[in-house]
Amino acid sequence: MLALVKKPRIELSIHGEHVEEIIAWIRKKYDAAILSTDDAEASVLVEETEFWKEMEKNRVGNLLAGARLKARLTQGQLAKKLNIRQNMVSDYERGRRCLSPGMAKRFCTVLHDKEAHLKYGDEPSSSPDK
Repeated sequence: MLALVKKPRIELSIHGEHVEEIIAWIRKKYDAAILSTDDAEASVLVEETEFWKEMEKNRVGNLLAGARLKARLTQGQLAKKLNIRQNMVSDYERGRRCLSPGMAKRFCTVLHDKEAHLKYGDEPSSSPDK
């Protein structure tokens, strides 16, 4: 079964036992819609979705914003720690400004994150840098 929770926007694919009970519980808390009960017809690779395509356009910016939020910092707080303007942080996060290796290092130092995370989205086993 494919369900869509409208706010916050979450798509779930639920399989197995007690699916209806899970959907009923979700509907108590969120406005949810069932997109399909036939997985074969509704299955789409995530890479083919508009959401994925939009996220891929600004992968580094999205990862940077995620790291900032994980560190519980506002753009202004992060900018102050980096000694840059808040709108520059916004530009990096929105993909309007390219992240240089030097600036990536500065962001990662302040955010206590690995540089590879901003480049690749995860922590490759062959990349021990910080």
